[in-house]
Amino acid sequence: MLKKETSDKRSYQTTEERQSGTIAAVVELCKEQDPATLTTANIAKKIGLSQGALFKHFPSKNRLWESVADWVSEQLIRQVFSQSKGHCQADKALEAMFLAHVGFIARHPGIPRLMLCELQKPGNSPAKTVIRKTLANYRLKVIGLIEQGVNQGRFASNIDTGAAAMLYLGAIQGLVVQAMVNNSVDKLEQLPPQIFSLFKAGIQGATNDEEE
Repeated sequence: MLKKETSDKRSYQTTEERQSGTIAAVVELCKEQDPATLTTANIAKKIGLSQGALFKHFPSKNRLWESVADWVSEQLIRQVFSQSKGHCQADKALEAMFLAHVGFIARHPGIPRLMLCELQKPGNSPAKTVIRKTLANYRLKVIGLIEQGVNQGRFASNIDTGAAAMLYLGAIQGLVVQAMVNNSVDKLEQLPPQIFSLFKAGIQGATNDEEE
């Protein structure tokens, strides 16, 4: 009798818990499977629901993908952007964000696959809109910190902040792609300190040829 009661308690979940579990399942499945081939049947099986039950929590696959994109955006703000708040010096803030971002991807390697898949789709789906907005805000966040570093005298005064931000984000993307190519996502967190040091040296060591 006790065993049945325990099983019943485990099987009952609120709508919010089901939605959260479904989003986590999508992120996990994207680690091993091309997101473009991921079906609601795969997702339902992963979380132990029927497709009909799944659609009670998400009325469409587009709505589910939008919820996953919202979750990714929220986690970037919570786990990555927030890391800059504990540092007064801009270079330290950027480094903290850089390491946090790579660590986040190492824990959730399916996220880059999912984001890239959505960005490649034609049209402007809700999920694609969320991802584009998130990346645009990320770029502005990095530009703001680089400009702060210039004002603090920690970065060269003549750098192109937009190009520097692109280099920063490209370094993270490059690390992720190489880890995926080499099947070494589990070792992704070993290189970021050296990569960031090279990035920082570049924007610290730029010279203003016009002034010379």
